[in-house]
Amino acid sequence: MTDHRAFLASLPASTRAMLTKRGNAPGLVHLAIHSTAIAVTGTPIAMQAPFWPLLLPLHGILLTFLFALEHEATHKTAFASERLNDWIGQAAGVVLLLPFTWFRYFHLAHHRYTNDPDRDPELLAGAKPDSWPAYLLHISGLPYWAGMARQFGALVMGRGMADYIPPQARPRVVAEARWMAAAYAVLLSSLVVSPLLIWLWIVPVLLGQPFLRLFLLAEHGRCPHVADMFENTRTTFTTGVIRRLSWNMPYHIEHHAFPSVPFHKLPDLHALAAEHLRQTERGYARFHGKYVRTLR
Repeated sequence: MTDHRAFLASLPASTRAMLTKRGNAPGLVHLAIHSTAIAVTGTPIAMQAPFWPLLLPLHGILLTFLFALEHEATHKTAFASERLNDWIGQAAGVVLLLPFTWFRYFHLAHHRYTNDPDRDPELLAGAKPDSWPAYLLHISGLPYWAGMARQFGALVMGRGMADYIPPQARPRVVAEARWMAAAYAVLLSSLVVSPLLIWLWIVPVLLGQPFLRLFLLAEHGRCPHVADMFENTRTTFTTGVIRRLSWNMPYHIEHHAFPSVPFHKLPDLHALAAEHLRQTERGYARFHGKYVRTLR
């Protein structure tokens, strides 16, 4: 049985170079499509067109799945330009109350200690739900918002630094949290004039977050606590629409096995690694159908 390290070692240097070649164009095209979809749902909401409240959940899904873009930018693979990765990753972080620089170190620690119950910050922040009440609370998104509000407040105060944030990066983490707090103050002040922000941002992201929680739970939920990325991570086979919405993150084993591969090259990596993958599922409905049968 080939583990992810042996698989990577078997790839010719030319193949590795092809897989890890970054570019600005694929990311900009993908971002343009995602942004256009947000504009298409947001414009009728802003204009309060007939039946506009029905668009709020879809608009929220499009906004919350900017998480996938921020995630890709933490790896500096959304674009070839580091500045583009940083600027666009920070903008997505504002939408999601997820400070980009802090999240980069949090997420890199998750990659370093994937599914290690003692060191993976994702598990330390909240174990995968194992009972019906915990599952329903988890997918509501409320623990995410509460946890990030606490974390964000601590960062603004210059606290909340875990071991995975190196000392030299901590001033940048605090500075970013503080300018985000200032941006939120300006945005929220607009409510004095108009409630538009409530309907274009606040309510939609609350409605969209459960869909993101359902999506993310499949990445490692019920996977073994082992070091091999072919076992501790799951790839979910899904529709092209969901793959595009999530910047190809359903190819999650492939991403964890070789994180420097840009999102648009993950299908190529999947074609090479497919026979070695040991945690896969055909669709998110099937995953959650199996998951809930294990709940207390």
